[in-house]
Amino acid sequence: MVISSHIFMSTLHHLILIFFISLLGTSSYLQLIKPISCTKGPIFKCSEVEKAALLGFKYNLTDPSGRLSSWVGEDCCNWLGVGCDNSTRNVVKLDLRNPFSWFDDFDQYNKSCLGGKINSSLLDLKHLSYFDLSLNNFNGTNIPKFLGSLENLRYFNLSFSMFSGVIPPHLGNLSRLQYLDLNSNGFYPTLNQVESLEWVVGFPSLKYLGMDYVNLEKVPDWLHAINVLPSLRELHLASCGLISLPSSISSINFTLLSVLDLSGNDFSTSIPQWLSHLTNLRSLNLGGNNLIGKIPNSFANLCNLQALHLSVNNINGEITEFVDGLSQCSNSSSEDGNLPSMQEIDLSGNQLNGTIPESIGKLSMLVSLNLDDNQMSGTIPESIGKLSMLVSLNLEGKNSWEGVLTESHFQNLTRLKSLSLSMEVSAKATLVLNVKHDWVPPFKLREIGLTNVRIGPMFPAWIKTQNELKSLWLINADILDTIPHGLWKSCPNVVTWNLSRNKLCGQVPYFQFHPSSFYIDLSYNKLEGPLPLFHSNLSYIILRNNMFSEPIPKNIGQLLPTLYALDLSSNSISGEIPHSIGMLKELRILFLGNNSLSRKLPHSMRNLSSLKELLLPQNHLEGELPFFFKNYRSLTSLDLGGNKFSGKLPAWIGESSPHLMRLSLRSNLFHGNIPQQLCLLSNLHVLDLAHNNFSGAIPQCLGNYSDVGSGGFINEQMLLVSKGREYIYDEQILLLVHFIDLSSNNLSGEIPVNITNLVDLVSLNLSMNHLVGRIPKEIGNLQNLETLDLSMNELYGPIPESLSSLTFLSHLNLSFNKLSGKIPNGNQLRTLNDASIYKGNSLLCGPPLSTKCLEDETKPRVTPNGGNGVANENGRASIESFSFYISMTAGFIVGFWRVCGTLIIKTSWRQAYFRGFDNLKDKIIVFAVMVKIVRLLRKAKWERS
Repeated sequence: MVISSHIFMSTLHHLILIFFISLLGTSSYLQLIKPISCTKGPIFKCSEVEKAALLGFKYNLTDPSGRLSSWVGEDCCNWLGVGCDNSTRNVVKLDLRNPFSWFDDFDQYNKSCLGGKINSSLLDLKHLSYFDLSLNNFNGTNIPKFLGSLENLRYFNLSFSMFSGVIPPHLGNLSRLQYLDLNSNGFYPTLNQVESLEWVVGFPSLKYLGMDYVNLEKVPDWLHAINVLPSLRELHLASCGLISLPSSISSINFTLLSVLDLSGNDFSTSIPQWLSHLTNLRSLNLGGNNLIGKIPNSFANLCNLQALHLSVNNINGEITEFVDGLSQCSNSSSEDGNLPSMQEIDLSGNQLNGTIPESIGKLSMLVSLNLDDNQMSGTIPESIGKLSMLVSLNLEGKNSWEGVLTESHFQNLTRLKSLSLSMEVSAKATLVLNVKHDWVPPFKLREIGLTNVRIGPMFPAWIKTQNELKSLWLINADILDTIPHGLWKSCPNVVTWNLSRNKLCGQVPYFQFHPSSFYIDLSYNKLEGPLPLFHSNLSYIILRNNMFSEPIPKNIGQLLPTLYALDLSSNSISGEIPHSIGMLKELRILFLGNNSLSRKLPHSMRNLSSLKELLLPQNHLEGELPFFFKNYRSLTSLDLGGNKFSGKLPAWIGESSPHLMRLSLRSNLFHGNIPQQLCLLSNLHVLDLAHNNFSGAIPQCLGNYSDVGSGGFINEQMLLVSKGREYIYDEQILLLVHFIDLSSNNLSGEIPVNITNLVDLVSLNLSMNHLVGRIPKEIGNLQNLETLDLSMNELYGPIPESLSSLTFLSHLNLSFNKLSGKIPNGNQLRTLNDASIYKGNSLLCGPPLSTKCLEDETKPRVTPNGGNGVANENGRASIESFSFYISMTAGFIVGFWRVCGTLIIKTSWRQAYFRGFDNLKDKIIVFAVMVKIVRLLRKAKWERS
């Protein structure tokens, strides 16, 4: 059998050869038989010219991972990424796309990037139709112009490969192109740009055009240029700097368009009606464009639409008509028949109002619904439970939902994986999730986010059925219960836990976290007992505002080797900070404030060189500022307020932490001068050194700060005194606040003029020191100032007029100084009608003080009835007042007791006296008349001027 088969195959081969001989002749046969009889190499090889072209191309490339190491040998058709035509063996494909993406594995992606320079030897690849260099790194070089000469290209992809500069219009010569992807990198400093799009007219067959992140600011007529592409199916122009979205277009040529992405531009117009004429659209993305107005009712005609993304705009109105219209659509070509095709609706981050219509339940193919961060209200319809294809439901944000959610709202949501429901804390409405205690949901969620939704008082038992959970957030859910012991085992795959702002009580049961778990937040509850710092790979532990009372475990360094942030503030933790904390080499954020920690900081903290935020206020910690703080080069926030730290403030505090934005050392025992080096902290927003024993002058350089801010992953809080009261500022406010408090020290000297350069300063408190000199007249430069307290110093001179220009000033205290002159009463100061502001300045006058200024007593002014008389504040003629004082003087002289006594005794003297008095009376009358004439002359002159 085997022999017969062998003979048969041999005979068959001979017959085939004879057949070819008869067709081709002897010479052809010899050419054909030669490679067949050869034992080495394939039948065909790529040409030497094309092989040389590829090697020249490789020569100018950088290849750190050796992806092109296979480019050796005779046949280039076998090289990685090279494709040849099966019959001609010409190179037709060059696919060098990076196999790794930065989203998945940045390190591996970076190592696998090709770079360098593109060699013009590629022009010898005359038959190349497919060229892909995407996801590489050419480090900002220009796209070569000669690539426009590869005239057989049909597929061309340079996306996300770090090219920059002007895209050469020469690419318009690629007349056979069907796919062109030039998407740039949004995070690269210099993007690709285009000065004109006229060259796209050379692509009559183009179906795909991708130019995301390409700068098109200089192309206002972009739509006119795109409209010449009749074959276009997909258009991607996201984040291109476009500002023009025409409201109308005369005729639309790209009617075959199915995907349109114009997201991330800045149109700031209404949604144009002509978009509803693109009836083949399946995906429309206009997110992040500042669009205004309502969703056009005509959008309901887009019955083929599967994805609509209008997030982060200013769209208002209701969605009822739009959803009602979509629910009437039918897609007769769909496999299910007569079903609306809409699958994704993202309207988040707008100003939509009204309710969710009942018709939402008719969008039976809906997979994702996102109405997050709108102004919607009302009840959530039960019909939402009919969306059996729904995977993601997000109704979070500023919406004000009300009513009760029951099992009916979830009855058919068997595919649901992500559920996000929340309301604003300030919302008057109340949303309640009321299901039976033994309810078993039809879904297996991976993400649960319920914020400000009333779920309690019992801990929801149905959570234990969700064994596929990855993220569990039950925030401010009104749960008054203990954490169930079986919760952790029932949800073994959760990597982020947030049960904050409830009324959870009792101790936290021990559990073993999933190896990938990285975040747990149990803050603002009533949990007690030992700290739940179980051995794990957690990166974030937030236990703020509870009733934990036992010391920090001594082996915390061994328990939490990967810890990035630890917040134990506002508990009742006692003892000292353990030495092993120095083993937490990854620690960036450490909040231990408002506890009862004592003693010195452990020297092992010198190892925490990566710390960014260190907040230890309101404890009993002591000692000098540790020298190892010099290691904290990345520090942005340092709060040691309310402790017993002492000694001098070292100069290196301004040299070793160049990124410091917030520094609070208030209410400690520091003394000595404030070092000049503090001015090197150019990013400083908050400087609070109040209630210490600092002396000397305020550094003249204070005020050389810039306006830079950044926030952390967890919410930083800092106690600051403003407007005479203590406030807890959270991180969102701290990023905006510019604050200086040097009060209650022994500082002397003058107020530095440079401090008036801090135009963003919100609060300035220099009270209770020994400052002298004048208030800087440039104080009016601080246009954002809300609080100014200079009380209890030794300042003198007038209050600057510029102070009245501070329109935001709401708290002012200048009391107990040596200020003098008239109090300015313009603009904002008129609203601060409180005499205590100026108390203890005996030389000040004018409202709101009762002390009148002398210039007000004597200054002429027009009478209320508009006449020419001169009146004082009591309505009497000033000349009469003057005569009164003259008469008093004369009476004192005449009535001198010796004279009076003599007059009583001697009659002759009495007669002489009365004659003299008559003469004096005549002189006084004459004098009064003269004074009045002089005043009238002065008044006439003043009115003329």
